[in-house]
Amino acid sequence: MTHNVLVVDDEPKLCDLLASALGQNGIQVFTAGNGLHALKVLECEDIDLVISDWRMPGMDGPQLLAEIKSRFPQLPVIVMTAYSTVKNAVQSMRNGAFDYIAKPFDIDELDITVSKALQFRDILKDNQRMRAELDEHQQIDSLIGDSPSFRRVLHAIDSVRESNATILLTGESGTGKEMVARAIHKHGNRADKPFVAVNCAAIPEGLLESEMFGHRKGAFTGAVADRVGRFMQADKGTLFLDEIGEMPLALQAKILRALQERVIEPVGDPRERKVDVRVIAATNRNLLDAVANKEFREDLYYRLNVFPIPLPALRERVEDIAPLARHFAHTLGATAGKRFTGFSAEALQAMAHYSWPGNIRELQNCVERATIVASGAVIEEEDLPAYLFASNSCGSGALVTEGSVPADLEAALAEVEKAYILAALAQSNGVQAAAAQLIGISERSFWYRLKKLGIHVDKIVR
Repeated sequence: MTHNVLVVDDEPKLCDLLASALGQNGIQVFTAGNGLHALKVLECEDIDLVISDWRMPGMDGPQLLAEIKSRFPQLPVIVMTAYSTVKNAVQSMRNGAFDYIAKPFDIDELDITVSKALQFRDILKDNQRMRAELDEHQQIDSLIGDSPSFRRVLHAIDSVRESNATILLTGESGTGKEMVARAIHKHGNRADKPFVAVNCAAIPEGLLESEMFGHRKGAFTGAVADRVGRFMQADKGTLFLDEIGEMPLALQAKILRALQERVIEPVGDPRERKVDVRVIAATNRNLLDAVANKEFREDLYYRLNVFPIPLPALRERVEDIAPLARHFAHTLGATAGKRFTGFSAEALQAMAHYSWPGNIRELQNCVERATIVASGAVIEEEDLPAYLFASNSCGSGALVTEGSVPADLEAALAEVEKAYILAALAQSNGVQAAAAQLIGISERSFWYRLKKLGIHVDKIVR
């Protein structure tokens, strides 16, 4: 295996000597005369090891080591110095150096130290590769389905994953928008960088700006220390803004500026910070309707809607219910120490005839319950929850029977949603936070649906 080593020293002759010595072992050597030059090389080349001088003009060895540990935490660094002292050596090791060598050094000693560092680097790369393969396998397993509507989603993921385009995922709650966002990140060109998810509806409005952009100590009451916002946390990676439609208008303008200018301004800090973030947004609202109602900025909508991916509801991909259910039964059963071989024909038929208003999330909860109560290796019809068979229950598939198609699909779906929410309120004794949790949505989304559907609750319990 060919390795790339970067030698950093302000003495050109020493760089040439090391290049010659290491080159005899089949190592390709890159050189840099100072720390800043070294960082530029690291951004352009796949370097396996850095050998850096301790004292250099401008950015010295300790400063370069700190930058490397910050930007390339798994890259080993060997520090060399003519001012070899126990203090310098101990300090460099504490700061993350793999090892150190003293000038003048013995070539054989150098070869041994370099060989150990490169072996360490190879082990880290193998571990990264195995983790990546495992992640990819798990991610592919989670994107299950062969229906035409879901194949279109998979094709869209494959088309956009290597780009930096902003993506807008739309679809009902529970259709797997975050799962798709993670798949795009894992299979894209930012896979080794952070993936940061933010639920815009779950954060109190007064804290959203600080959560997104960070704040300086003392910027407001309770700001007892500096805070790094989600945009900076996701720098060089992906920021997933879930339920973007619930974001307050005042913050939407600042999000728009961050997307357009690639800069942010932490609360209480007038200095701008550059960020390189790929944004994936998701919503279960019709944002065009929100724009028409002055609830969402039109310019932000078009900035987000560069590459839209609509996710189908589970009732629109009925042929995917059986493989999804088997997948959940296998994984959930393994967690509980049970092994399931599948579902009975009657159980599969019952699941296929249900409309799944909660989509994939509801299916997963249904299968989880079934794995708990099932006594055999096959999940039977009686192991499924009773609401799948109640013709008048919320979300029942009985809304559409053979020869009966609703004249107004949106109205029919609204009735399903309303019945579902009323049932959740009844089960939670009117506690809205508990009702929202029961159906797997945020409190803010729950309150939005109450308003949209005209459901009046005399007392709001938080």
